[in-house]
Amino acid sequence: MSVSRSVVIGVDSSTQSTKAAAVDADTGELLALGRAPHTVTGADGAREGDPEQWWTALVTAVRTAVRDAGVPSSAVAGIAVAGQQHGLVVLGPTGRPLRPALLWNDTRAAPQAAALATRLGGPEAWLARVGSVPVASMTVATWQWLCEHEPERAAATTGVRLPHDHLTERLSGAAVTDPGDASGTCWYGTADGTYDRDVLDLIGLDPALLPAVAPSGATRVGTLTPAAADALGLPRTVVVAAGTGDNMAAAVGLGLGGAGLLDHPVVSLGTSGTVFAATRERAAAAGLAGFAATDGTYLPLGCTLNCTLAVDRFATLLGLDREDGAPGGDRGVVVLPYLDGERTPDLPHATGLVTGLRHDTEPRTILGAAYEGAAFTVLRALDRLLAACGLDPAEPSARDRTLRLVGGGARGRTWIETVRRLSGRPLLVPEADELVALGAAALAAGAATDTDPVALATAWGTGEGVLLPPLPRDRDTWDRIEEVLAAATPTLLG
Repeated sequence: MSVSRSVVIGVDSSTQSTKAAAVDADTGELLALGRAPHTVTGADGAREGDPEQWWTALVTAVRTAVRDAGVPSSAVAGIAVAGQQHGLVVLGPTGRPLRPALLWNDTRAAPQAAALATRLGGPEAWLARVGSVPVASMTVATWQWLCEHEPERAAATTGVRLPHDHLTERLSGAAVTDPGDASGTCWYGTADGTYDRDVLDLIGLDPALLPAVAPSGATRVGTLTPAAADALGLPRTVVVAAGTGDNMAAAVGLGLGGAGLLDHPVVSLGTSGTVFAATRERAAAAGLAGFAATDGTYLPLGCTLNCTLAVDRFATLLGLDREDGAPGGDRGVVVLPYLDGERTPDLPHATGLVTGLRHDTEPRTILGAAYEGAAFTVLRALDRLLAACGLDPAEPSARDRTLRLVGGGARGRTWIETVRRLSGRPLLVPEADELVALGAAALAAGAATDTDPVALATAWGTGEGVLLPPLPRDRDTWDRIEEVLAAATPTLLG
């Protein structure tokens, strides 16, 4: 391998693991991928993660990627982190976390979110200000929860960070975030690109505790600190980019840059299910997150809490492999797999629901219905996204739009076929794996070379893939799930 090859590192610090992609900065070739797990703790709505474990996992994953890529450490030119959104990291005087981070799927802050949503003029005012209405996952709600339940820790806090902010600071020493991840806090105004002082006053959060907002995730914020360079085995000259949230990085990896309105809506199937599209117009609506993209354009997004992990849990309970599911709709079985509450629809206290069972119902049918319930919830959020952008989801012009299907579920046959059947839309499944890490790598390359990261990712071809034609839409199953959800919602509200 040529010593002159320039390599960048894209880090995907997700809910349960960290992945580090070593990428050829010129061609986009994935040279190696390092992985390291971390754990989520908590029960009864609590979901917490140890930021120190994230850092340890990052170090392990980066060292593995560089080693397996077979390149000298001197070849590494830049690094960027894409992290799970929303998580609340509170730092003490030493710059280290005071407690485990409250994660995006922690639902304990639902009462605080509901109370905040009524303030400052109500939901419409929140949409106008910051693009989103507070829900349990948003950082504004988890900070309020901390202030009410652990006031001593809140009072001792000297810094408030998101997961990717914290890791970027460990790498570079710079307290910085980007517009994309900042927009997931509900205290960053997507309309004017600044922290909203009225929101910060409402929750008693001193803006001095927050990181600066870089113009984009590809902004160069510094180089590796001596401690970080020693931990990673890399030169101190490695450029550190501002980085971004995981969804924003995936958009970069797909080459989405806000050039149009929903030209390529994306469905991402992971621990959570998300739908998003890059656009140059703000699209704020109840039930959606009006995020910014990392380049300062917009990334309207719908998120569900229960996707692949919830379906895998059903497979485990039923003693089946995840690919053993058979369609449940033909036998009348409906599953709403809301095992962690739900964000879209906003049912933070919901539990899973199974209905339509008979003596002859087979386990495979129940598992198939779990797939359908999860896919229905994600695709229902997609319809909201289309409507928020001024498109009628039922019109052929909207239904003919190709969906890009990404995330771990996009590698599963049953997931793909379920989404095709319930959406009735053509699907593009990118051939590249690890789009979040690849998007982060494009941010790193952009920072190291002062190049547009979306243009880089487009040139790399990371968003290209296999186009699957549409299947006839299974409207009967869709309507059956929708009827069950409508009937069950009063109970699921808790």
